[in-house]
Amino acid sequence: MQLKKLASFLVVVAGLFAASLPAVAADKENTMIITLKDGDVTIALRPDLAPKHVAQIKKLVRDSAYDNVAFHRVIDGFMAQTGDVKFGNMKKGFDPEAVGTGGSDLPDLPAEFSQSEQFARGVVGMARSQDPNSANSQFFIMFAPAPNLDGQYTIVGKVVGGMDLVDKIKKGDEADNGTVTEPDRMIKVRIAADSK
Repeated sequence: MQLKKLASFLVVVAGLFAASLPAVAADKENTMIITLKDGDVTIALRPDLAPKHVAQIKKLVRDSAYDNVAFHRVIDGFMAQTGDVKFGNMKKGFDPEAVGTGGSDLPDLPAEFSQSEQFARGVVGMARSQDPNSANSQFFIMFAPAPNLDGQYTIVGKVVGGMDLVDKIKKGDEADNGTVTEPDRMIKVRIAADSK
């Protein structure tokens, strides 16, 4: 009897220990790592939900297009938006008036909305205009759930490590739709499979 209690106790302790370890996505080919000023954020990409969007993100990552791109729109309690590779690069061509209106040289994508997944804390979604088929390079990371986005925006992944660092991204002016003055940026973005 004591042996069973000890075994049960060890299983609980092991579970608690495992839960406290930083999560790492198992599939390195579909793991995106964003280096912020305070450290790395790990995102498990979801090609099962949005294969075209994930493929485009990975191409942009591998072209270094996301490096030095600003978090131009950040609303406390809602989300942090980035990925405008045309106007958002803070090392070359940053345009504070136009950032958020651009995309990339790649074509816009047809919507890949999910009916089975929800916009919860840590979920990564694709930004778009009023046209559902206009997502290109911009994406956002949720600070909190937003059920009003469910089935309306394409989900491309989820933060599995470093969400505390996402919480530290400089917030914007709520009165100005989250526009950030002197924004934080993605210093470097890479796919885990490419790391040497």
